[in-house]
Amino acid sequence: MQVDERSFSLEELRRYDGTRGARKFVAFEGVVYDVTECPKWRPDLHEGLHFPGQDLSQEFPEAPHGREVFARPCVKRVGLLAPEGRSAYGQK
Repeated sequence: MQVDERSFSLEELRRYDGTRGARKFVAFEGVVYDVTECPKWRPDLHEGLHFPGQDLSQEFPEAPHGREVFARPCVKRVGLLAPEGRSAYGQK
């Protein structure tokens, strides 16, 4: 049996910014990842440029690394970014 992935709105993604004990999530190309345990995200500002709780798809082309960063053990896939105008939790 396949379980549907959780769907995050942009507003909900912004809540996962590491403040007040929240996990740190980022989105890339429609997928949401938990980067809380990644050493490069521990100071809450990745490489002095990127805050958690954001969709980084537009900024990724300038990154000094490729998609392989999402395969690292500290990165966990947690869901999908809902298209604009759709509610969270997979509801249409």
